[in-house]
Amino acid sequence: MKKRITFSLIVLVLLIVGALGFILITNNRSNSTNESTKKTSISSSKEVAKKKDLPDSKRSDWDLVLVSRASPKPEMNPTLATVNGIQVDQRIAPAVQQFLAAAQEILPAEHLISGYRSVSYQEGLYQSYVQAEMNGQGTVNSTGNPISEEEAIKDVQTYSQPPGSSEHQTGLAIDMSNIDSLNESQYAKQVAAIAPKYGFMLRFPDGKKAVTGIGYEDWHFRYVGLENAKYMTEHQLTLEEYLKLLPA
Repeated sequence: MKKRITFSLIVLVLLIVGALGFILITNNRSNSTNESTKKTSISSSKEVAKKKDLPDSKRSDWDLVLVSRASPKPEMNPTLATVNGIQVDQRIAPAVQQFLAAAQEILPAEHLISGYRSVSYQEGLYQSYVQAEMNGQGTVNSTGNPISEEEAIKDVQTYSQPPGSSEHQTGLAIDMSNIDSLNESQYAKQVAAIAPKYGFMLRFPDGKKAVTGIGYEDWHFRYVGLENAKYMTEHQLTLEEYLKLLPA
């Protein structure tokens, strides 16, 4: 009789422990689900807020055209104007002049390095870079030792784009710095900070190579219009990321 009572008590204790364990597990799962729901809700709220104050722009707007290795374009032939010896799309010439003047207030040595380049010009430039890398006299391979064309192309694509894939063919991109060397200016961040006031944004920011396909370039600015530039800079968006938020 005593053995039966003892056995029954053991079974009862096990059932109670099991029930308590089930309740604890259920509560933990519920709390985890609630936390996940809260995080999702917060994330969704941020996305809604981000889209709510979007400029009234479309992906098809002329100043938002995307040209890259992932989105190549044929020759675009924009109508050009010259600003300080550099050609740009005539529609942005006043903005370029104003941006340059503002940059020169930061440092008088600021100057335009490059602007519009046709696809055919880019092809010749690109091939010359490839040849220089192959010969060991390039920007990346400056060892004097020859390398294969395949290796040379990989090197070149860290600082130049194949013909049809360069923003310079749009006439909407400029390279501007106080020094004719990439990523060596001590004033680059100051210049980038004022760029949106004139409709420009730093096209290839640090940490966005996975999105743009191109590493940080401190001198490459792209005209996208005042409202677009301010929004993209405020939300730390690349052109690729911004276009995904816009209607066609």
